Amino acid sequence: MYQIRRSNERGHADHGWLNSHHTFSFAEYYDPRHMGFGPLRVINEDRVAGGAGFPTHPHRDMEIISYVLDGGLEHKDSMGTGSVIRPGDVQRMSAGTGVLHSEYNASKQDPVHFLQIWIVPERAGIEPSYEQKAFDPAEKKNKFRLLASRNGEEGSVTVHQDAKLLGATLDAGVELEQPLDPNRKAWLHVARGSVVVEGETLEAGDAMALVEASKIRLEGKDKAELLLFDLA
Repeated sequence: MYQIRRSNERGHADHGWLNSHHTFSFAEYYDPRHMGFGPLRVINEDRVAGGAGFPTHPHRDMEIISYVLDGGLEHKDSMGTGSVIRPGDVQRMSAGTGVLHSEYNASKQDPVHFLQIWIVPERAGIEPSYEQKAFDPAEKKNKFRLLASRNGEEGSVTVHQDAKLLGATLDAGVELEQPLDPNRKAWLHVARGSVVVEGETLEAGDAMALVEASKIRLEGKDKAELLLFDLA
């Protein structure tokens, strides 16, 4: 069983310096039909203008993953961590008992395009922590590569939840089949390009929710970048 969530159905906010699309209810966008999917709570597609960004603000009890598509995102937090996240990197911040952080475009001129993902942790009150890893693009070419998991399997970043995040880039005309556990649920997000999934064409920003599925079959229509969430 599957259900499609089209890009143009998402919430949208344009603040001038920030152009954001919300897959699930977020900030002033509220839709009781789309409050999340299992522990997956937020997928925001953000474009931030050069020199702009999010000033220091608090988070708690959330696993926050940043995935940059174009440009660089500069991160600083109250744990003393500072870094620039670039395409190919995956950053995970566990807010736990509370953390302050800021996110700014690392460029004064060029925009940064990224996805911010929130996953509800398996328990509240964990100690805040931070992790960032770079993944070789070859490891995601025409196959799924594990990027985040509960136990940091296969060199992935660790999330405090029974959830996995996999990433892939798919060339036009290439077919890919990924096994799924029918006792779990999956969410496929098309970050860019387009693919055909179960006979349905999905464009950038589109998503597909799958339940009771034993596999997912994809074919690249245009060169695509994909994120697949495997969720309890």
